[in-house]
Amino acid sequence: MMRGLSVLVGLFISATAFAQNPAALQERLKSIAADPVALRAAVDSGKKVTFFCANCHGEDGISKTPDVPNLAGQNPAYLLEQIRKFGSGERKDAFMQGLIKVLKDDERVQAAAYYASIPVPPSRADASLAARGKELYSRNCVRCHGEQARGNELYPRLAGQKVPYLQTSITRYRDGTGIRNNQLMAIATGNLKNEEIVAVANYLTQLP
Repeated sequence: MMRGLSVLVGLFISATAFAQNPAALQERLKSIAADPVALRAAVDSGKKVTFFCANCHGEDGISKTPDVPNLAGQNPAYLLEQIRKFGSGERKDAFMQGLIKVLKDDERVQAAAYYASIPVPPSRADASLAARGKELYSRNCVRCHGEQARGNELYPRLAGQKVPYLQTSITRYRDGTGIRNNQLMAIATGNLKNEEIVAVANYLTQLP
């Protein structure tokens, strides 16, 4: 009986420690960001850690294929949380989950710091579509993703993403066909027509 109780207590302590781990990593990230020397070291280490990400996301965090998102310029806290979600299986992608599970906590922090440090070059867009897209973005998206679409610790940066990736992602949220369905995104995109989604994507891709 006592042995069984000890096992249960041990499991509870382990689970509690795991539950606190995301917050502890976020605090570590903040601490590093506040120290220029520590941040430089983390960025340098993060570049080495993310070598296996380059095949899809590019060495500089700018994706090599149109359906893969850029990681460069993302908010580091947002990136770190997405890394955690892939590692825990909350975000589903067998390939990503397998890669991230091998990363240690420090390496996850370093990867987030590295990608966040890289500027994102804007892409070309259809000017007339972008003008219409700006109106639609201001009406539907700005509250969460920000005036410049650079996101924050809770919402991703959309500025500078590639048009095909943006178009596919927005369409999936609207239609409820993606792996990551989200009620707020479903509401924001629910009334968008296909051509309006293209316009929004053209607006976002040309933002620095």
